[in-house]
Amino acid sequence: MARLLTTLLLVPLLTLAVPCTAGEKVAFFGIHLLDNSIQTEAAGQDPAELVRRDMLEELVRERFTAEGWELLDLAPVQDRLDRVVNPAKCYGCDARMATDLGADYALVGEVQKISNLILTVNLQLRDASSGETVKGRVVDIRGNTDASWMRGMRYILKTAFFDGEEQ
Repeated sequence: MARLLTTLLLVPLLTLAVPCTAGEKVAFFGIHLLDNSIQTEAAGQDPAELVRRDMLEELVRERFTAEGWELLDLAPVQDRLDRVVNPAKCYGCDARMATDLGADYALVGEVQKISNLILTVNLQLRDASSGETVKGRVVDIRGNTDASWMRGMRYILKTAFFDGEEQ
């Protein structure tokens, strides 16, 4: 029974161990902010969170570029992308658009704000031809600050995508 349980736990991890190499083409569809918090419902969207989302997108772009990945221009699919609420949850439209761009992978992210104390950061790399997730991670962070958001994304990049984190 223990062996079966171990096998069931390891198989999903092995499927995420697909080797990806620098030089491959990536369509990065940005990071979507999901906000279900009472704070935003009461006070409206905090502009600082939109700036933080932009900071995370820039961090991801810089890191993938520094590692030798080619980030593609989204202009040819921008009209379709503008009609998508959240590219991370669009039933494969991200992979289809990535394929149309000639990308090897689609890269999508999310930050979900549950409250000013609890947030979740998510980044997923999907094979453009199959739509299957090949690398990704979700982390919970505590605190709604620039430092906590950046720490969460750096952790994802370090542990799920690249061997070590650039500072």
